[in-house]
Amino acid sequence: MAAQQKIVQTAGREQLGEFAPEFARLNDDILFGEIWSRNDLLSLRDRSLVTVTTLIAQGITDSSLTYHLQEAKKNGITRTEISEIITHIAFYAGWPKAWAAFRQAKDVWTEDVKGNDAKAVIDSVASQREEYQRSIIFPIGEPNDAYAKYFIGQSYLSLISTEQIQFFNVTFEPGCRNNWHIHHASKGGGQMLVVVGGRGWYQEEGKPVVEILPGTVIHIPANVKHWHGAAKDCWFSHLAFEIPGDKASTEWCEPVSNDEYNKLQ
Repeated sequence: MAAQQKIVQTAGREQLGEFAPEFARLNDDILFGEIWSRNDLLSLRDRSLVTVTTLIAQGITDSSLTYHLQEAKKNGITRTEISEIITHIAFYAGWPKAWAAFRQAKDVWTEDVKGNDAKAVIDSVASQREEYQRSIIFPIGEPNDAYAKYFIGQSYLSLISTEQIQFFNVTFEPGCRNNWHIHHASKGGGQMLVVVGGRGWYQEEGKPVVEILPGTVIHIPANVKHWHGAAKDCWFSHLAFEIPGDKASTEWCEPVSNDEYNKLQ
């Protein structure tokens, strides 16, 4: 039996100490200070494995998963093992969740990818992106990091025009979609989407999901809750036009249910 190692955590107090002191205390002193510190009963490696699996299964692929992947690596989980773990999770929790988790895991274990292995990984991702880019006339752009927390999976953003009406080309890798969201406005407002590549889905709250293909134009009224994204097996791009309005703002809501998304064909 391994000796117990006390885990010291300060993130709760550093980030939420003044705003939510009790939550910060529970996070630092109980979750880490007591539960994680009981490593004589369950090793840190095994606790990391359980935590990473649970987060991925829930579709939580934000900074908390990144942190726990980093801890998993520190606690002895290798690149080969995390690859097998996420592959196993995919069959029980969902393919899109595994795609999202793999992107973060590749960044955490990046220095473990050597020589030809590293080249193969980079070339494979680049090849898919380049092949899809040749199929559409607008640039894919750069990773949409500023809004990553509102997406499941990897998206890209390219500013197409700043004249008259500013608009973007938004590209989604297979399985990627944004959270439910609302474009608020007291007058005017809303959004228009013009599909320019691949195959995707659009849904307004309370209405059936609509398949959208190149040439499809979607008019989204202000104050209507909706989501859109790629099909599971296909890249997808649309132009996004923000319609001017009074007191316009965007409210980001909950992720799309994986159970509902995985039913889509």
